[in-house]
Amino acid sequence: MLNTIIHGEPTDKPPLLIAHGLYGSARNWGVIARRLSDERQVVAVDMRNHANSMWTHDHGYSDLANDLAEVIDQFGGQADVVGHSMGGKASMTLALLHSAKLRKLVVADIAPVAYSHSQIQFIEAMRAVDLSRVERRSDAEQQLADNGVEKALQSFFTQSLDINGQRWLLNLDTLASEMPKIMGFPEIDASWGGQTLFLSGGESDYVLPEHRSVIRGMFPSARFAKIPGAGHWLHAEKPREFEAAVRTFLNA
Repeated sequence: MLNTIIHGEPTDKPPLLIAHGLYGSARNWGVIARRLSDERQVVAVDMRNHANSMWTHDHGYSDLANDLAEVIDQFGGQADVVGHSMGGKASMTLALLHSAKLRKLVVADIAPVAYSHSQIQFIEAMRAVDLSRVERRSDAEQQLADNGVEKALQSFFTQSLDINGQRWLLNLDTLASEMPKIMGFPEIDASWGGQTLFLSGGESDYVLPEHRSVIRGMFPSARFAKIPGAGHWLHAEKPREFEAAVRTFLNA
Protein backbone atom coordinates (compact mmCIF):
# COMPACT_ATOMS: atom_id res chain seq x y z
CA MET A 1 0.00 0.00 0.00
CA LEU A 2 1.04 3.62 -0.46
CA ASN A 3 3.07 5.22 2.30
CA THR A 4 0.84 7.49 4.39
CA ILE A 5 1.35 10.33 6.87
CA ILE A 6 -1.61 10.53 9.25
CA HIS A 7 -2.67 13.73 10.99
CA GLY A 8 -5.22 13.78 13.81
CA GLU A 9 -7.63 11.19 15.12
CA PRO A 10 -10.80 9.74 13.56
CA THR A 11 -13.93 11.86 14.11
CA ASP A 12 -17.57 11.63 13.11
CA LYS A 13 -16.60 13.16 9.75
CA PRO A 14 -15.10 11.15 6.88
CA PRO A 15 -11.31 11.19 6.75
CA LEU A 16 -9.68 13.50 4.23
CA LEU A 17 -7.26 11.91 1.75
CA ILE A 18 -4.68 14.21 0.11
CA ALA A 19 -3.03 13.19 -3.18
CA HIS A 20 -0.03 15.31 -4.19
CA GLY A 21 1.11 16.28 -7.66
CA LEU A 22 4.02 15.23 -9.86
CA TYR A 23 7.42 15.30 -8.09
CA GLY A 24 5.67 15.97 -4.76
CA SER A 25 5.16 14.01 -1.56
CA ALA A 26 2.90 13.74 1.47
CA ARG A 27 5.39 15.90 3.39
CA ASN A 28 4.75 18.84 1.06
CA TRP A 29 1.22 19.01 2.49
CA GLY A 30 2.19 18.92 6.16
CA VAL A 31 1.07 22.42 7.16
CA ILE A 32 -2.33 22.26 5.45
CA ALA A 33 -2.92 18.66 6.59
CA ARG A 34 -2.17 19.52 10.22
CA ARG A 35 -4.47 22.53 10.16
CA LEU A 36 -7.37 20.61 8.59
CA SER A 37 -6.90 17.76 11.07
CA ASP A 38 -8.52 19.86 13.82
CA GLU A 39 -11.91 18.66 12.50
CA ARG A 40 -11.23 15.31 10.82
CA GLN A 41 -8.46 12.80 10.36
CA VAL A 42 -6.25 13.69 7.41
CA VAL A 43 -4.30 11.06 5.47
CA ALA A 44 -1.63 12.36 3.09
CA VAL A 45 -0.14 9.78 0.74
CA ASP A 46 3.07 9.41 -1.20
CA MET A 47 1.90 8.47 -4.69
CA ARG A 48 3.61 5.48 -6.36
CA ASN A 49 7.08 6.25 -7.76
CA HIS A 50 7.38 9.12 -5.28
CA ALA A 51 9.02 9.50 -1.84
CA ASN A 52 8.52 6.43 0.37
CA SER A 53 5.95 4.54 -1.71
CA MET A 54 6.64 1.61 -4.05
CA TRP A 55 8.40 2.03 -7.38
CA THR A 56 6.70 0.42 -10.36
CA HIS A 57 7.00 0.42 -14.14
CA ASP A 58 3.41 1.66 -14.51
CA HIS A 59 2.13 5.14 -13.78
CA GLY A 60 -1.27 5.34 -15.47
CA TYR A 61 -4.22 7.01 -13.76
CA SER A 62 -6.21 3.79 -13.29
CA ASP A 63 -3.19 2.42 -11.38
CA LEU A 64 -2.97 5.57 -9.25
CA ALA A 65 -6.72 5.51 -8.61
CA ASN A 66 -6.57 1.88 -7.48
CA ASP A 67 -3.75 2.82 -5.08
CA LEU A 68 -5.94 5.54 -3.55
CA ALA A 69 -8.93 3.20 -3.31
CA GLU A 70 -6.80 0.73 -1.36
CA VAL A 71 -5.84 3.44 1.14
CA ILE A 72 -9.47 4.54 1.58
CA ASP A 73 -10.45 0.94 2.33
CA GLN A 74 -7.95 0.97 5.20
CA PHE A 75 -9.62 4.08 6.67
CA GLY A 76 -13.25 3.04 6.70
CA GLY A 77 -14.16 2.68 3.02
CA GLN A 78 -15.20 6.27 2.22
CA ALA A 79 -13.34 9.58 2.32
CA ASP A 80 -13.29 13.16 1.17
CA VAL A 81 -10.46 13.63 -1.31
CA VAL A 82 -8.22 16.55 -2.28
CA GLY A 83 -5.95 16.05 -5.27
CA HIS A 84 -3.53 18.54 -6.83
CA SER A 85 -2.39 18.38 -10.45
CA MET A 86 -1.36 14.74 -11.11
CA GLY A 87 -3.03 13.85 -7.81
CA GLY A 88 -6.13 15.68 -9.02
CA LYS A 89 -6.27 13.56 -12.16
CA ALA A 90 -5.77 10.43 -10.04
CA SER A 91 -8.58 11.59 -7.73
CA MET A 92 -10.95 12.25 -10.63
CA THR A 93 -10.18 8.78 -12.00
CA LEU A 94 -10.85 7.39 -8.51
CA ALA A 95 -14.28 9.03 -8.50
CA LEU A 96 -15.12 7.68 -11.96
CA LEU A 97 -13.93 4.11 -11.25
CA HIS A 98 -14.69 3.77 -7.50
CA SER A 99 -17.63 6.13 -7.04
CA ALA A 100 -18.80 4.85 -3.64
CA LYS A 101 -15.43 5.54 -2.00
CA LEU A 102 -15.77 9.34 -2.20
CA ARG A 103 -18.12 11.69 -0.40
CA LYS A 104 -16.72 15.02 -1.68
CA LEU A 105 -13.89 15.82 -4.10
CA VAL A 106 -11.63 18.87 -4.40
CA VAL A 107 -9.62 19.03 -7.64
CA ALA A 108 -6.79 21.57 -7.30
CA ASP A 109 -5.76 23.33 -10.51
CA ILE A 110 -6.16 20.60 -13.10
CA ALA A 111 -8.79 19.48 -15.62
CA PRO A 112 -9.60 15.97 -16.95
CA VAL A 113 -7.94 16.75 -20.29
CA ALA A 114 -4.66 16.07 -22.06
CA TYR A 115 -2.11 18.85 -21.83
CA SER A 116 0.29 19.58 -24.68
CA HIS A 117 3.20 20.68 -22.49
CA SER A 118 5.49 18.20 -20.76
CA GLN A 119 7.31 18.14 -17.44
CA ILE A 120 10.19 16.07 -18.82
CA GLN A 121 12.63 19.00 -18.66
CA PHE A 122 12.59 18.79 -14.86
CA ILE A 123 13.50 15.09 -14.94
CA GLU A 124 16.42 15.98 -17.20
CA ALA A 125 17.47 18.74 -14.77
CA MET A 126 17.36 16.34 -11.81
CA ARG A 127 19.26 13.67 -13.73
CA ALA A 128 21.94 16.26 -14.52
CA VAL A 129 22.67 16.91 -10.83
CA ASP A 130 26.01 15.37 -9.84
CA LEU A 131 24.92 13.86 -6.52
CA SER A 132 28.51 13.02 -5.57
CA ARG A 133 29.08 16.78 -5.22
CA VAL A 134 25.99 17.34 -3.02
CA GLU A 135 26.64 17.68 0.71
CA ARG A 136 23.63 19.89 1.49
CA ARG A 137 20.41 20.81 -0.29
CA SER A 138 21.79 24.17 -1.37
CA ASP A 139 24.43 22.33 -3.44
CA ALA A 140 21.72 20.54 -5.41
CA GLU A 141 19.67 23.74 -5.70
CA GLN A 142 22.66 25.53 -7.24
CA GLN A 143 23.09 22.76 -9.82
CA LEU A 144 19.36 22.89 -10.62
CA ALA A 145 19.64 26.66 -11.02
CA ASP A 146 22.55 26.15 -13.42
CA ASN A 147 20.19 23.88 -15.42
CA GLY A 148 17.55 26.61 -15.65
CA VAL A 149 15.18 25.57 -12.85
CA GLU A 150 13.48 28.53 -11.15
CA LYS A 151 14.12 29.13 -7.45
CA ALA A 152 10.73 28.01 -6.07
CA LEU A 153 10.99 24.68 -7.89
CA GLN A 154 14.61 24.15 -6.79
CA SER A 155 13.59 23.91 -3.12
CA PHE A 156 10.50 21.87 -4.04
CA PHE A 157 12.50 19.26 -5.96
CA THR A 158 15.22 18.95 -3.32
CA GLN A 159 12.59 17.91 -0.76
CA SER A 160 12.69 14.62 -2.69
CA LEU A 161 16.46 14.27 -2.38
CA ASP A 162 18.12 11.69 -0.13
CA ILE A 163 21.45 13.43 0.44
CA ASN A 164 23.06 10.66 2.50
CA GLY A 165 21.96 8.00 0.03
CA GLN A 166 22.96 10.21 -2.93
CA ARG A 167 19.70 9.49 -4.76
CA TRP A 168 16.40 11.04 -5.73
CA LEU A 169 13.30 9.68 -3.97
CA LEU A 170 11.58 9.79 -7.35
CA ASN A 171 11.50 7.00 -9.91
CA LEU A 172 12.72 9.29 -12.68
CA ASP A 173 12.93 6.46 -15.24
CA THR A 174 9.27 5.45 -14.90
CA LEU A 175 8.06 9.05 -14.63
CA ALA A 176 9.91 9.85 -17.86
CA SER A 177 8.64 6.81 -19.78
CA GLU A 178 5.07 7.33 -18.54
CA MET A 179 5.03 11.11 -19.08
CA PRO A 180 2.50 10.88 -21.97
CA LYS A 181 0.05 9.14 -19.61
CA ILE A 182 0.73 11.70 -16.85
CA MET A 183 0.04 14.61 -19.21
CA GLY A 184 -3.04 12.85 -20.62
CA PHE A 185 -6.29 11.62 -19.11
CA PRO A 186 -7.84 8.17 -19.60
CA GLU A 187 -11.01 7.66 -21.60
CA ILE A 188 -13.58 6.47 -19.06
CA ASP A 189 -17.24 6.08 -20.00
CA ALA A 190 -18.58 7.20 -16.61
CA SER A 191 -19.58 10.21 -14.58
CA TRP A 192 -19.66 10.99 -10.86
CA GLY A 193 -22.52 13.04 -9.46
CA GLY A 194 -20.99 13.79 -6.07
CA GLN A 195 -20.13 17.28 -4.90
CA THR A 196 -16.95 18.41 -6.64
CA LEU A 197 -15.01 21.66 -6.30
CA PHE A 198 -12.55 22.64 -9.01
CA LEU A 199 -10.30 25.07 -7.14
CA SER A 200 -7.83 26.92 -9.35
CA GLY A 201 -5.15 29.55 -9.07
CA GLY A 202 -6.30 32.90 -10.42
CA GLU A 203 -3.02 33.30 -12.31
CA SER A 204 -2.95 29.71 -13.62
CA ASP A 205 -4.00 28.56 -17.09
CA TYR A 206 -4.50 24.87 -16.26
CA VAL A 207 -8.31 25.07 -15.97
CA LEU A 208 -9.72 27.15 -18.83
CA PRO A 209 -13.31 28.15 -19.67
CA GLU A 210 -13.29 25.74 -22.61
CA HIS A 211 -12.62 22.85 -20.20
CA ARG A 212 -15.89 23.36 -18.33
CA SER A 213 -18.10 21.41 -20.71
CA VAL A 214 -15.76 18.42 -20.48
CA ILE A 215 -15.65 18.72 -16.70
CA ARG A 216 -19.44 18.96 -16.37
CA GLY A 217 -19.84 15.91 -18.62
CA MET A 218 -17.91 13.85 -16.08
CA PHE A 219 -18.76 15.79 -12.91
CA PRO A 220 -22.26 17.25 -13.36
CA SER A 221 -22.30 18.74 -9.84
CA ALA A 222 -18.99 20.55 -10.36
CA ARG A 223 -18.49 23.98 -8.85
CA PHE A 224 -15.63 26.31 -9.71
CA ALA A 225 -13.62 28.75 -7.61
CA LYS A 226 -10.35 30.66 -7.99
CA ILE A 227 -7.80 31.86 -5.46
CA PRO A 228 -6.69 35.35 -6.56
CA GLY A 229 -2.97 35.86 -6.98
CA ALA A 230 -2.13 32.14 -6.97
CA GLY A 231 -0.59 30.10 -9.77
CA HIS A 232 -0.54 26.35 -10.32
CA TRP A 233 1.02 25.71 -6.86
CA LEU A 234 -1.95 27.43 -5.20
CA HIS A 235 -1.72 25.46 -1.93
CA ALA A 236 1.91 26.50 -1.47
CA GLU A 237 1.49 30.09 -2.63
CA LYS A 238 -1.76 30.83 -0.73
CA PRO A 239 -1.99 28.14 1.98
CA ARG A 240 -4.44 30.00 4.26
CA GLU A 241 -6.81 30.78 1.43
CA PHE A 242 -6.55 27.23 0.10
CA GLU A 243 -7.24 25.74 3.52
CA ALA A 244 -10.23 28.04 4.06
CA ALA A 245 -11.74 27.15 0.68
CA VAL A 246 -11.35 23.41 1.27
CA ARG A 247 -12.70 23.63 4.82
CA THR A 248 -15.76 25.63 3.72
CA PHE A 249 -16.55 23.19 0.92
CA LEU A 250 -16.13 20.06 3.05
CA ASN A 251 -18.29 21.45 5.84
CA ALA A 252 -21.06 22.89 3.64
